[in-house]
Amino acid sequence: MIQTYPISKTISTLGDLEQRFKLSPTDNDLFFPEWQQDLPELTAEEKEKLDQIQGRFLRHRKRSPLTEGVINQLLIGPLLALAGLYDEPFYLTTEASVEVEVEDKDEILRGRIDTLVIAQQLWVLLIESKSTIGFSVALPQLMTYMMANPNPERPVYGMIGSGDEFMFVKMLTADVPQYDLSNVFYLLLPRRNQLYDVLSILKQIAKIMGANIEQ
Repeated sequence: MIQTYPISKTISTLGDLEQRFKLSPTDNDLFFPEWQQDLPELTAEEKEKLDQIQGRFLRHRKRSPLTEGVINQLLIGPLLALAGLYDEPFYLTTEASVEVEVEDKDEILRGRIDTLVIAQQLWVLLIESKSTIGFSVALPQLMTYMMANPNPERPVYGMIGSGDEFMFVKMLTADVPQYDLSNVFYLLLPRRNQLYDVLSILKQIAKIMGANIEQ
């Protein structure tokens, strides 16, 4: 009999994830160039808006820890808008239900994606907005959701945003599933706004996936 389990209580480490899905980190340095090569240049207007977003975030952050809803309003939403991920050909949905079947274990893992960006029927970007748990827990949960990608021949991207930190993931789930991670971008660094990097990567992902739709 197939048993159904919640992802949040079943997958708590990368070891859990890799064992259940035979998933492994890639050893190919060219697997995930999107976060560091040929990134689009930001305009002066975009940088000005990002400085405003960072300043607004830091002002709220100094007062008290932020909830996931506030993180979405202060950071995630404005970043997606600037990256063009609210516009054609992209659509956004929140609290999307997902089920992942685990081969050879008679298990179905079930959960909800915080934010999912799609283009036609292609999953483009999965986003987890976390304020109460660390990346070490949020990352394997996000990657479990990514395993449900309905188009395994296409890459799928993920982003974790805790407010203080951001990280990107790229995964291919066909044949032998593989993944790679970006650096962590930290918003509390003095004298540098790493939202510049985050927006450039989001724009790169939007450009690549938009081109895939046109093919």
